[in-house]
Amino acid sequence: MQVKKGDTIKVHYHGTLADGSIFDSSNGRDPLEFEVGGGMVIEGFDNGVVGMAIGDKKTVQIPAEQAYGPVNDDMVMEFPIDRFPPDLVPEVGMQLNMSNNQGEQFPVQIVEVRDESVLLDANHPLAGKDLIFDLELVEITPKSLIITA
Repeated sequence: MQVKKGDTIKVHYHGTLADGSIFDSSNGRDPLEFEVGGGMVIEGFDNGVVGMAIGDKKTVQIPAEQAYGPVNDDMVMEFPIDRFPPDLVPEVGMQLNMSNNQGEQFPVQIVEVRDESVLLDANHPLAGKDLIFDLELVEITPKSLIITA
């Protein structure tokens, strides 16, 4: 049996960047479970498992366009430093959560600290990066065997 869209699968993975640095892994955790083609994972990961059989191992290289997309310059914003809480000292690399006008929270990272402001980047940390995944397929549950109430 091979993976096809609509199947629910379990897969172990090890994700690296082109320079070999690890950004995520299922090592020491349960395998990732998702419905293939269901939009639950990035496009390149979704496409990369199609055709695999239980026990198969493979490496997929995913260009940024099929991962988290390109870096969007509109997602980098200037924020007045005096609007930070007085006990918070902004530093480059610091991760923060902001709220939009609808009250939805989203993560940002400080990329530059200036005298009067800071630059915040709301892009996904892996935006603009090509990703490499080592995959091992553990389980396939065909869509026809999934019972819904």
